[in-house]
Amino acid sequence: MGGRFPSLLALFALAAVAAGAEEIGDAERGEALFKKQCSACHQIGEGAKNRVGPRLNGLFGRRAGALEDFTYSKSMARMGADGLTWTLETLDAYVHNPKALVSGTRMNYRGMADPEARLALLAYIREWSDKPRDIPEAEPTAIMTDHAVDPAILAIQGDPDYGAYLSSECTTCHQADGSDQGIPSVTGWPEEDFVVAMHAYKDRLRPHPVMQMMAGRLSNDEIAALAAYFATLK
Repeated sequence: MGGRFPSLLALFALAAVAAGAEEIGDAERGEALFKKQCSACHQIGEGAKNRVGPRLNGLFGRRAGALEDFTYSKSMARMGADGLTWTLETLDAYVHNPKALVSGTRMNYRGMADPEARLALLAYIREWSDKPRDIPEAEPTAIMTDHAVDPAILAIQGDPDYGAYLSSECTTCHQADGSDQGIPSVTGWPEEDFVVAMHAYKDRLRPHPVMQMMAGRLSNDEIAALAAYFATLK
């Protein structure tokens, strides 16, 4: 009996962890938040249909832009093609700031700053998904992250001349004239949107491996300089 006791403790511990993993937030509160902040554009639940935005049944584990009977923005479809999949982590970041993951999203929503409110909302949305056992994929402290870029970083005044010098590597793929030839334009972006997007690549929330590598090599000052330069182009 004594030899089995530690293993029984381990089983109880695993069961507790599994039970905790199932409870990602207050789904009842999330339902109220959904009705207040999301239902004007999205439906979820029995008989849900596409509206201004796509229906959200089965959202967890779905590739971005994947519903065949909904017309997504070009930006959302492109992010899906890049590999963006809706998990607890990516949905948390998207609800916090939609432009962090999809710069050209049509979703007219500024984001939800409160991490507990976000997890409550996502707990409710998850009620209408298959609840795969690998969600959440990280410790709650890792999931409940402040996805906002540090205001001190956003406040950096980029040097557009330095950005022009750095931009040659960018314009090997992105067209300086703003045309979209299968690769999105980066000209005329608001500087803050550019910085937020680049940090999402740094944090590996945006899935494109080449952009993750490129962003990872850039300092905050270099990102600010590129943002300042591309914002001046028309």
